[in-house]
Order: sequence, then structure tokens, then C-alpha cells
Amino acid sequence: MARAQPQPYLTAADYLAWEQAQADRHEYIDGEVFAMAGGEDRHTTTAGNLYIALRQHLRGTPCSTYMSDVRLHVAASNAYFYPDVMVTCDSGDRASRLSKSAPVLVAEVLSPSTASYDVGAKFAHYRQIASLREYVLVDIDRRSADVYRKGADGLWVLHPFSDGQAVGLASVELTLPAADLFADLEGEDDTAQTGR
Repeated sequence: MARAQPQPYLTAADYLAWEQAQADRHEYIDGEVFAMAGGEDRHTTTAGNLYIALRQHLRGTPCSTYMSDVRLHVAASNAYFYPDVMVTCDSGDRASRLSKSAPVLVAEVLSPSTASYDVGAKFAHYRQIASLREYVLVDIDRRSADVYRKGADGLWVLHPFSDGQAVGLASVELTLPAADLFADLEGEDDTAQTGR
């Protein structure tokens, strides 16, 4: 049986230079590179719905909304991720074109292959971002969202939204109706989308 060959350690600078030339996206965690898997259409639609709602809501403010093509740098973990959606209100982030590092909100749309990672290890990395106030996990199949909100005491508290409830995003002062978050999912009728 052949042994897997150890991969050479890649510095963050080497990763950033290498990633610029790649056709596919890769996340980076302290020397290791991980290819990003492609997603299904419902994932993209739901992430797009959230992005559009946030972008429209925040238009004209100092905050900007980004989708999964913009990297998030987690300096404390020596890591770079591609969250599905993030919002940053930081002037330093506005000046940086290649990556952001001070989001107030990060959202991931759960996929069967990455759900446990998004809830566990990835959230552990994200919690090290001082500016982060909310981490949103959207579950397409359950038509629900779990919003983890950082309190004044530094503790993260779960605020679950399900059964057609509007999703409250305190960090950006937005209440998003479930029908808008889950709108236009391919192959599903309006009854399934709204819960009516």
C-alpha cells in the first residue's frame, strides 16, 4: 500500500501568491491548503438571497457585503477562508482588495459535506476575530437559521430561527423574512418555500 506523501509547509505569503494563479478556490489553515468543493444550486441561491438582502439594507452605510469569492483572513489562526457571505464595516477592509479581516457578520450556508466543520472547527477559527458579532448558519433542508451572537461578556449565545420565522441579525439591524432568505429555490414550489 502506498503512503501519502507529506505536503510541504506553505507560508501564508506563498499561499496568497499561489492562490492568485489558481482556477479553483482553496482555503488555508496554518500551512495547509484545502480545495473548496463545488456546491449545489440551492446553496448558491440561498447565499445570494442573503447577500442581496444585506447589500440592499447596508447601501449608503460604511458597511460592505461580500460573497464567497472574497477571502477572510483570520490572523490568530494563520488562516484564510471563503465564507459564503460576510459583512465588514472596517476602513482597513475597504482598503484591502484581496482579503478582509474585520467582519461583524459571517454566514455559511450548510452543505451535507461541510456542515459539521462549519458548526465546529470553522466556528472556532471565526470566534478568534475580535470584530465578529454574529455567525449565521443557514440550513436549507430545515428552512432554518442558527445565529450565534456574541454578547457584551464575550460569550456566544445561540438564537435559533425556524418554522418560517424571520431571521434577526442584530449586528446589522436587519430582520430578514424566511420567505426572502429561501426564495426561488430550484425545483420547489412556493408552498415549500414559505411553509404555507
